[in-house]
Amino acid sequence: MATVQGPIGKIEIFEDFVGAEVPIALTNTYGNIGSLRVIGDGMDVNDSGIVGLDSDGVNGVAQFTTTNEDKHAIGVSTSTMFDVGNMGTIIAEARVRLPAIANREVFFGFSDVNTDTVSLEDDVFHGNGTAITLTASDGAGFLFCSELTDSADWHGIYAGGTTTGETTSTNVDLDDIAVAGEFQILRLEIAENGTCRWYIDGELKQTKTGAVSTTVDLACQLIVEAKTTTALTMDVDYFYVSAARDFTI
Repeated sequence: MATVQGPIGKIEIFEDFVGAEVPIALTNTYGNIGSLRVIGDGMDVNDSGIVGLDSDGVNGVAQFTTTNEDKHAIGVSTSTMFDVGNMGTIIAEARVRLPAIANREVFFGFSDVNTDTVSLEDDVFHGNGTAITLTASDGAGFLFCSELTDSADWHGIYAGGTTTGETTSTNVDLDDIAVAGEFQILRLEIAENGTCRWYIDGELKQTKTGAVSTTVDLACQLIVEAKTTTALTMDVDYFYVSAARDFTI
């Protein structure tokens, strides 16, 4: 099987939230933003959704808004299209801002769970106290959860690889806090052998060999979930993911 040289040999998805498809108004219908599918357990409720923030100017910023129900989420996802063993190195990057850090959970990365009504706590990854619950069988990414003991910190979580997924939050604490009202750049790199590297604002925070499976297809996702009965928001400047094209299929 020949390998194509040049840009055709690479897959890239970049959403800057500046196109005509934004906003997806606060509506009770599912939809797409560019190549991304809007997902979340609260998306079928008419006070949840994704809208453009005009106040942030021409840079293109979208605001993700949850419902006012506990464990209701809103987010975006690719299809389950990333085969680590055949498409590495896979890179995911997003620039995000949390207007406040209380009563919310955020995940950015990859998982093998990709349903319209996904909930972080019930279906993917979740933190409470010093425990990380790895409900998804495979994946890796950044987890922020106000219910963790280290409630202001980002955590680098992983599951499914040759290295057993860590379930104690203090062992995957990236020692980088989410500052309310400030943008941060989250970047995850997954090599073709399943090794993951977590970066925040360009600084390498953690490396784990064999963190994810090299044979399970994954989706790239960015999700915020309410941990209260008050609607919550997250602001996103851009969402980017790239991978080598799989020429084995």
